Amino acid sequence: MMKRVFVAGGTGFIGGHLLRALVEKGLEVRALVRSRAKVARLPQGVRAVLGDPLRPGPWQEEAATCEVAFNLTGANIFRRWDEEYKRLIRDSRVLSSRLLAETLPPGGTLVNASAVGYYGDTGEEEVDEDHPPGEDFLARVCREWEEAAFSGELRGLRVVVGRFGVVLGPDGGALLKMLPAFRLGFGGPIGDGRQWFPWIHVRDLVEALLFLAERPEARGPFNLVAPEVVRQRDFARTLGRVLRRPAFLPTPRWALRLLFGEVAQVLTASCRARPRRLLDLGFRFRFPRLFEALEDLLRR
Repeated sequence: MMKRVFVAGGTGFIGGHLLRALVEKGLEVRALVRSRAKVARLPQGVRAVLGDPLRPGPWQEEAATCEVAFNLTGANIFRRWDEEYKRLIRDSRVLSSRLLAETLPPGGTLVNASAVGYYGDTGEEEVDEDHPPGEDFLARVCREWEEAAFSGELRGLRVVVGRFGVVLGPDGGALLKMLPAFRLGFGGPIGDGRQWFPWIHVRDLVEALLFLAERPEARGPFNLVAPEVVRQRDFARTLGRVLRRPAFLPTPRWALRLLFGEVAQVLTASCRARPRRLLDLGFRFRFPRLFEALEDLLRR
C-alpha cells in the first residue's frame, strides 16, 4: 500500500495529471523540480524537492523515504536533432532512471516511463510486450532507458516499465499541437497515413500507472496504449469528424524531412502495439475507442 510517493518529471504534461491524481488519493506526494520557478506549476498539496534528476544530490534523501517513485523524466523528442540533442534525449532518460533505481529503498517500487518506440517501425505486425526491440536511435534509447530502470531489481525493487503510446490530452501533448490546423480544416494524415498509430487517453494512462503501482504482482514492461489501435489516416478522419471539419490534407514525407530532419522517421513509423499484459491483469479502460476519447477530450 503506497502512502508516500516521489515523482520525477512532474512539471510536464503527463506529470501534472499524475500529481493531481495522487493528491486526490490522499497520498503524501513529493515532486522533484529543477528550479524554484517551477514550484508554482505544482498542484496544491504537492511538496517540492529541488534538484536535478540527472545528477546525484540531496533530493535522493527524500526519494529514499518513499515507497513508490514514478519517473517521467525525458527531453522532448519532437524537435530537430543534432548529436548534442540526441545525447540529451538519451541522458535525460537513462541517467534519471539509473539514479532512482539506486536510490529507492529495497522493497520499494519504481514505475518508469518508456515508449512503444522500443519496438521501432514494425509495419503491419501486431506487437505485444514480448516483441524484441528495434534498431533505430529511439529504440536503442528505450532499451538503455529500460535497462537502467530494471537495474533496481538487483537491489530488491519491484520495477514496472510503461511503454507509452501517443498520449492524448486536452492541455498538452500531440493533440494540442494538431488542433489549430484541424480546426481550420487544414488537418490530415501524416505521410500516406497507412502507419499504425498507438494512442491512449491521458486519464487512462494515469489510471494505468496507479493501477500498476498498487498491484504487487505487476512487474516488467507494459504497453500503455488503448485497445483500439488505428491507422494514422483513420486517426485524422476521426479527429476531423469530432471537430466537424474536413481532414484530408496529408503532410507529405518530403515536407516532414525538410521540417524535422531525422525526426520524420519517428512521425511516419508504424507500431501496431496492443496492451496485452495490462488487460491480462484486469485493467479496464475508460476510453478504449478513439471516437469517444476524442469527444471527451475536446469537450474539455
